[in-house]
Amino acid sequence: MKASRLALALGSLTALLAALLAGCAPRMIGPGPAIMPSSMAAATFTMPDGAALPLRAWPAQGAVQGVAQGTAPEPARAIILGLHGFGDTASNAFGRASQAFTASGIAFYAYDQRGFGGAPHRGVWPGVEGLVQDATRVARLIRERHPGLPLYLMGESMGGAVALAAAASADPPPVDGIILVAPAVEGRASMSWLTRGLLDFAAHTVPLLEIRNSAPGFAPTDDEEAMRGWGRDPLTYKEVRVDAVFGLVGLMDVAVAAAPHVTQHLLVLYGGEDRIIDPKPVQRLLRALPDPARQRGAYYPQGYHMLLRDKNRVTVAADVLAWMQDPAAPLPSGSDQAARAWLAQAR
Repeated sequence: MKASRLALALGSLTALLAALLAGCAPRMIGPGPAIMPSSMAAATFTMPDGAALPLRAWPAQGAVQGVAQGTAPEPARAIILGLHGFGDTASNAFGRASQAFTASGIAFYAYDQRGFGGAPHRGVWPGVEGLVQDATRVARLIRERHPGLPLYLMGESMGGAVALAAAASADPPPVDGIILVAPAVEGRASMSWLTRGLLDFAAHTVPLLEIRNSAPGFAPTDDEEAMRGWGRDPLTYKEVRVDAVFGLVGLMDVAVAAAPHVTQHLLVLYGGEDRIIDPKPVQRLLRALPDPARQRGAYYPQGYHMLLRDKNRVTVAADVLAWMQDPAAPLPSGSDQAARAWLAQAR
């Protein structure tokens, strides 16, 4: 009798715990059902579910017509579409970074991705599929706006993971090349069993818990003005939810798995002073890429995480511009040779 009562009590407790934990599952708000075609206006990219993603456009210098009039901001010799990092915004990530490109005849676009900046459901993870689909759809809209011009996808940190996942998807964005700036590729395989376990536990018990999006000594760039800009922007994440971090790690897993299947021209930028993304996952990424003739790295020993917001950003931008002109040519700074030496030393 006692045993049966104990079994009943344990069963009830198990059911209660299961119900509680089910209510604590990580939250995600992905795209809704399609109700309209994708479109591009002066200040937004509108997705098929009606989600309005804030758009920033920096025309090539000398442009006399703008997006607001529905005309392409020409003259431009190429286009870059930027994907910002975790907790960042399009304006903050690429406002200063775009200047070196627009001065060289490149039109630059970026948008706040779902769950970030001024996009819908800020602070809630949007899911890998939603991020990837948006990137492809936005690239198509830009391609339609600028027919005949080369289009490049640039992803910084989390944006790099989105770009990788999109490139290897069944419906990749129609781009001529991809630039990954300190790509977020620290998936579960790069974590200790303890870190993986703690993240999984926290995401399923306290998913709404907010943690600071920085730590003592947090220095993603050596440019103080760039750091102040990040801090002043009210739409950058100063705190992040545990379930959003859980979602980010899942995205990085997808990006790591995508690497061997990427066929596009690809340039991977990484800095030796990066304290956000560990070097080993980036080295594994470079080794996993299937076509060394079309896909290579650029290593900057004094570079920080935000390479295009560093004091040395002009050098980095010059390398990117040279690569866009000729993906097979040596990079002006020698960072491609430095990347080969960096990889060889790590073996």
